Amino acid sequence: MFALEIILYILAGAAAVAMSIRDFRERIIPDVFLFPFMLIGLILVGVLDGLPWILGGISESIIAGTIGYGLGTIINFAFIKFYKKSKKSEFDPIGMGDIKLLAAGGIWLGVTGLSIALISACILGGIWGLRKRQKFIPFAPFFFMGGIITIVLSAIVY
Repeated sequence: MFALEIILYILAGAAAVAMSIRDFRERIIPDVFLFPFMLIGLILVGVLDGLPWILGGISESIIAGTIGYGLGTIINFAFIKFYKKSKKSEFDPIGMGDIKLLAAGGIWLGVTGLSIALISACILGGIWGLRKRQKFIPFAPFFFMGGIITIVLSAIVY
């Protein structure tokens, strides 16, 4: 079982890197990488019981994934409803790939971990955006950095 876990973590890491590169270059998070990433998270949590220091189990992962998806949907809806109507902006602040990535983050990190990763991603992405004077900030690379920060902090605490 240990070898299978290592292989799954390597595949998940490769998917995370691929999603980050595509989001950074093309402003898209492809489902071809995102859905296997979600599935690997569910397998590690539900079947192999990986990441025990972060996750409370499959039920918390599903709840956290739902919260992540709902949060992204609410942000997108609020932006379209209030900001885009008044400013005539040509872009959305958060795309469906970002929303699905929040759901995947919930599956992998649980409710608390999702919160830490999201706050870390916003801080890191905001700093990068200010330094580079960017209007578009790719979400995936900074969210994965936030996820790594969450895992490291969780390993230290537990």
